[in-house]
Parts: sequence; C-alpha cells; structure tokens
Amino acid sequence: MRAALHPDFLTRPIAHRAFHDLTQNRPENSLAAFVLAVQHGADLVETDLWVSADGEIVCHHDATLQRIFGDPRRVDAMSAAELGRLRMIGGHGVATWADERLPTLEALLSVLPDEVVPMLELKDPRFGDAARIRRLVEILGARVGERRVGVLTEHLSLLRAVKAAVPELVVGYIALANPFGPRWPELLGPWWPILRLNPLYVRMAHRRGQRVCPLDPDLHRRLARYLALDVDALLTNDPRETRRRVDALR
Repeated sequence: MRAALHPDFLTRPIAHRAFHDLTQNRPENSLAAFVLAVQHGADLVETDLWVSADGEIVCHHDATLQRIFGDPRRVDAMSAAELGRLRMIGGHGVATWADERLPTLEALLSVLPDEVVPMLELKDPRFGDAARIRRLVEILGARVGERRVGVLTEHLSLLRAVKAAVPELVVGYIALANPFGPRWPELLGPWWPILRLNPLYVRMAHRRGQRVCPLDPDLHRRLARYLALDVDALLTNDPRETRRRVDALR
C-alpha cells in the first residue's frame, strides 16, 4: 500500500517552482506562476521555503535575492516587510514585473484551490527549530491532518526533526546520492541517475509503501522510461506539456 496523500499521484505533474513561463510574464515562485500552474493542469505545485529575519515564511529558492530580485542580500537577513517591497526581475535582469513580489506561504495557500497539493521544500536550516515548525504547521492548518501537503528536504536530520515534531505530516527526502533511499519518509525524490544506477529503486520504494518522483531537468527526454518504472509523480517546469505527453504515451 503506497503512502496516502490526497489526491493520489498516479503520475501527476508537479509544477516545479510553479509554472514559471517567462513568455507570459510568470517568473518562478511568483503568485502569477502558481495561478498559471493550476490553470494548466498541475495537481501539485512545488515551492521553496525560507524564513525572514522576523519569522515570516516566504517562497523563494536561493539563499540570496540576487538572481530573481537583483539584490545581493540574503532572504533570512531581511524582514518580511523589506522582502515584500522588492520587485522581481528577469533571470538576467532583462525585465521587471512590477506587480510580482516575493510571496509568503500564506499568500500562496490563499490562491491554491483546496484540491491542489503544495509540496514545500525546506531550504532554511532553521526549520529544525521547534518555533519554526510550529509556525509552519499553524500556517498549513487542516492540510496537515488531511494529508493535503508534503514537506521536502535533502537534509535527513532536518526531515527527522520535522517528522518527530509533527508525525502526521507527510514528508519527503530529496535523494541526491543514496541509490536505495531511506525507508521511513513517505516520499522519495531521487536525482535521475540514481534510477539508472538502481533500476529497482521504484519497485523497492513501493514495497515499503513510499511514493517516488524523479528529479530530472530533462524530464521529457526520459518520460517513457519513467512511466515504465511506474513512478508516482513528475516534477516539471511545464505541467500542461507534461500531461499532454503522458497522455500520448499511454
């Protein structure tokens, strides 16, 4: 029996950092990108979490704000108010989205329909602190008990701390090197060469009741193989195109 998570994965596309389509002015981890991801068929959306200097939980990938906002400061060194005043720019500083600011986790949840599951990667090591975990659970609310959210990280010690504090929370391990994967997290996200090194990875995980989503920047190139391996979800930058290709292959 595979780990329960509502809705069941069934090789569903997970929108990686939302649907960051720059041709439609949707930079990564922006509210506009999350809305677009839902409109284009994402059943799950992935984002990255940091904690501001005054304890607010925000959606941002990098430790610094340079790449997305053109500001060299660290996310965790600024207050939520300071972060909220920044404007997103293009990856190379070529465009500005005046209406796109760094969203808080609360703002993200406010634009997601109840049936869309957020997958939250913990980037900030301070999430191991009891106060940060309590704040995260407070924001997620009923989603935790209803298993309509997943928390991910590549740091096992951090994942253990979160799981110990909130046993009912669905947790996932981002496996960058381990060819077998730990036995206890409900979800596993192996870097794609691991599935080549160990072709039985998915089968072994399923026997333990775990779900598997490969991490592959060239997802569509190996999509048929992932379907043959019976993976449970697909992390994609374009959920609409991934869904189309999955349907075509099936």
